[in-house]
Amino acid sequence: MDLVLRDARVVDGTGGPSYRADVAVAGGRIAAVHRAEAGGPRPDARRAVDASGLALAPGFIDMHAHSDLALLRDPDHSAKAAQGVTLEVLGQDGLSYAPVDDRTLGEVRTQITGWNGGGPGDDRVAFDWRTVGGYLDRLDRAFAGAGYDGEGIAVNAAYLVPQGTVRMHAMGWEDRAPTPAELDDMRRLVAEGLRQGAVGLSAGLTYTPGMYASDAELTELCRVVAAYGGYYCPHHRSYGAGALEAYEEMVALSREAGCALHLAHATMNFGVNEGRADDLLALLDGALAAGADISLDSYPYTPGATTLVAMLPSWAAEGGPEALLARLADPATAARIRAGLEVTGSDGCHGVPIDWATVEISGTADQALAPYVGRTVAASAAERGEEPWETAVRLLTEDRLGTSILQHVGHEENVRAIMRHRVHTGGSDGILQGAKPHPRAYGTFPHYLGHYVRELGLFSLEECVAHLTSRPAARLRLPDRGLVREGYRADLVLFDPETVAAGATFAAPRTLPSGIPHVLVDGRFTVEDGRRTQVLAGHSVRRTPWQGR
Repeated sequence: MDLVLRDARVVDGTGGPSYRADVAVAGGRIAAVHRAEAGGPRPDARRAVDASGLALAPGFIDMHAHSDLALLRDPDHSAKAAQGVTLEVLGQDGLSYAPVDDRTLGEVRTQITGWNGGGPGDDRVAFDWRTVGGYLDRLDRAFAGAGYDGEGIAVNAAYLVPQGTVRMHAMGWEDRAPTPAELDDMRRLVAEGLRQGAVGLSAGLTYTPGMYASDAELTELCRVVAAYGGYYCPHHRSYGAGALEAYEEMVALSREAGCALHLAHATMNFGVNEGRADDLLALLDGALAAGADISLDSYPYTPGATTLVAMLPSWAAEGGPEALLARLADPATAARIRAGLEVTGSDGCHGVPIDWATVEISGTADQALAPYVGRTVAASAAERGEEPWETAVRLLTEDRLGTSILQHVGHEENVRAIMRHRVHTGGSDGILQGAKPHPRAYGTFPHYLGHYVRELGLFSLEECVAHLTSRPAARLRLPDRGLVREGYRADLVLFDPETVAAGATFAAPRTLPSGIPHVLVDGRFTVEDGRRTQVLAGHSVRRTPWQGR
């Protein structure tokens, strides 16, 4: 044995009662789980760690992460490692960096600068891949030759093929139905990504150009996903006006395609949805009772986070980022965009007229615009003596669409109701970019354990851990992760149930959590005694597709 964790309170991920045990690790896997009541000789190892007073759980799985470039830039990656996260799912919301060609890569880098950085002029990452397999290979050799203990990444990573990027690759930024040849090209790109190890397909249906796709088009792509045993993960068409109808649309689409469905950052936001979580849960319960394969993720906070440009009407972005900037510079067209935002409610803003007092700037690509960070658009406009729309256009144009925002539109009662559902999993939706990011990026998992378990008693520790471990592993169809069980991967977290807490707040969002002294990835300490080690034991997690076996 390489290591034994002695006398831990094992919260094994099943949701069943915890128990005392020694857990031994060898060769990156759990080699023995010796319960205290079993008697007999205890496992021995080259190293023993006293885990008394600590809970031992499977490593947490972040089902909705935006670390696509952060993992390649930052070998430390304590934002997630310090939380006990051992696996992140990337490629979210229909927009990421593979599969691409040269044109598509440049466009997507510009579009999601506010999520990930990596925009024009940002040379911190060498974009030396074009395929899904190439991106996953890049994760596996992210820091080769850099002198760390390992050459991969801080935590493991799985990938979803991003539908918006696929559409961009196949047919650009046109708001129309694809030709048969273009649809075949999209099917091919999705299939190739799944064959190369992706776990499913994501979509961002309030983000261009993915939102231009009809349900019929999406259904055809989901048929490919179903054939390969993956799942469909949509950021659907509305979380505001028409939210319930948007959920119903995705349930019906997945049923038609015969595809498993995982609802991204599932919530009911804006004033029109206050107290309506039960409507969503009733919809899900009905679909589950009828045999649907559905799961969801959420983060334990009320504000959302995205980019400022995402709020605009979809028609304004047709043709790509440069076309959008040209429209903002044209007074007549800009006035039409403004009316869509402030009067009718744009599809980018979930069909709800925007309230600039709820839109807080969290980061800018151009550091000259940093004084806007931490202030709402409404407050900055009042200070400047101008209309909020004028301030927003100034940010969009001077920052080249790179501005990130928090949107304060959620409801705590909805958050609590959804997180307790039996198909719920944890997902941070953590955007690491910007001077003042959402604290969910650094605090989601300890916030569940500290605030919602210990302080509020919303559910038991055992039940909460199952939400964060075995349930997401089951959705990802990973047969050897998500449980403390012999033969499983030794991705493990040791935490103190009495002190674990998120340090991150809206005022200090990059503060690391407390009460999580040890985290292991592949049986190696990535966090030891509360400090990040030099170990890079993470790698790409590629699920073998069913088709072709």
